[in-house]
Amino acid sequence: MKYKIGIVSLGCAKNRVDAEMLLKRLGDADFEFVEDIAFSDAAIVNTCAFIEPAKQESIEEILELAELKKEGKIKCLIVTGCLAERYREQVMEQLPEIDACVGIGANDQIAEIITKALEGSKQQVFPPKEELALEGGRVRSTPSYFAYLKIAEGCDNHCTYCAIPMIRGRYRSRTIENLVSEAKGLAENGVRELIVIAQDTSYYGNDIYGKPMLPKLLKELCKIDGLKWIRVLYCYPERITDELIDVIATEDKIVKYLDLPLQHCDGDVLKRMNRKGDVEYLTALLNKLRQRIPNITLRSTFITGFPGETEEQFEELAQFVKDIRFERLGCFPYSQEEDTPAAKLPDQLDEDVKNRRAEIIMESQQLIMEDYAEKQIGEVIEVVVEGYDKYAGCFFGRSANDCPEVDGNVFFTSSDEKPQVGSFVKVRITDHLGIDPVGEMI
Repeated sequence: MKYKIGIVSLGCAKNRVDAEMLLKRLGDADFEFVEDIAFSDAAIVNTCAFIEPAKQESIEEILELAELKKEGKIKCLIVTGCLAERYREQVMEQLPEIDACVGIGANDQIAEIITKALEGSKQQVFPPKEELALEGGRVRSTPSYFAYLKIAEGCDNHCTYCAIPMIRGRYRSRTIENLVSEAKGLAENGVRELIVIAQDTSYYGNDIYGKPMLPKLLKELCKIDGLKWIRVLYCYPERITDELIDVIATEDKIVKYLDLPLQHCDGDVLKRMNRKGDVEYLTALLNKLRQRIPNITLRSTFITGFPGETEEQFEELAQFVKDIRFERLGCFPYSQEEDTPAAKLPDQLDEDVKNRRAEIIMESQQLIMEDYAEKQIGEVIEVVVEGYDKYAGCFFGRSANDCPEVDGNVFFTSSDEKPQVGSFVKVRITDHLGIDPVGEMI
C-alpha cells in the first residue's frame, strides 16, 4: 500500500528547499504526494520560527491539521523545520496531537519516521543539526521556469536579535562543483531563472575555501546554457566587494537586483545588533552600487523598535529610507526572541511604538514605489509570464526588478496571442496600479 503524503512548508525559500528535499526522499521510499493535504495519510508541517508571527503561523497550521486528524481525514501529523528544531520536546508537550516532532538533522530519516508514526509510534527525533544534508535530489514546488539554489546552510553572523545560528548551526558552504552540477540539471529541466539563496550569500565559501567565493560561483553559473536570469538574495553590506560588484555589473545573466538586509542605519543601533556600519558607510555603499551598476534595483529590510532605539535614531532611519529611495523595501517591528542576546537588553520598547514606527516607514516607502511605477510609464521592459488574472482580464508576470514571492507584479494585455507561462515577453508600460506597472505586450 502506498501511503499518501501532504506537506505545508512555511517561512523562507531556504526552508522550501528543505521541503523539496524531504519530498524527494519520501518519493524514493514509495510514498505518494498529494496536493490537497486533507486527502493525505500523513501531513507534514515544515515550520518556521524566525520571529513571533512566523511561530504563530506555524502553530495555527498545526492546529488546523490537528482538526483534520480528529475528523479522521488524516492519520498522523508530523512537524519538521525550525519550530521543531528550536523547541523540541516543548512542541509535543504543548501540542499532543502531533505524532512526530523532527529536528532538521533527521530529514534523511523522514520516510522511516513517518512509517513508524503511521503504525502508531509517537516520536521525537533530534540528531545533530549538522546532519542536515546540504545536497541531494528535490521535488521542486516552484513553477517550472524558476528555482532556488541554496548554496549554504547555517549562519556565523550572530546578530543579537536572531535565533538562526541556534536553530541552523554554523555556516556550511556547498562546493562550487556541486552547485554548478545542480544548476545544470535545473536548467536542463526548464529552469530559466535561478535564485541564489543562503542565510548570508556574501559569506559563501569562507568556511571551505578560506575566502569569499560568491563572485567565482556566479561566474560559473553564468556559463550554464538555458539560464536567462540569475538573482542574488541576502548579501550583507560589509561583504559587498569590488569583485562582487564587477561580476554583477558585467555578467548579462545576473539581473541587476540586489537584496541587502541592512536592518538599520544608525551606528549605535547596528552595534547593539552586532552589525557593522552607520548611515555614512551605508549611504556611500549604496551610492557606489548605483554608480557601478546602472539601473540596479536595491532591496532591503529594516527593523524598527530595537531595544534602546530612540525617537532620534528612528527619525534618522526614516530619513535614510526617504533619501536612499530603495526600489524595494520591507520593514518589521522588532520581535523579542527568547535566548537571543537582544532579548536581554534593557530599554525594550512597547509593541505599539514598534508597530507605529514600522508603519511610518512602509507608508513612506509606498509613495516611493508608486513614484517608481509612475516613472516607468513609456518604458518597454522584459517580463516573465506567470499567469492570467480572470478578474482583472489580463496577464501578469514579473520583471527583472521583482523577486518571486517577495515583490510585485507587472499586469499586461495581449491583443494578438496568448503568451505561455514561463515565456519572456516585452511589455510597454502605460499605467500603474499602486506599485505595480500596467502595460501591453508588444
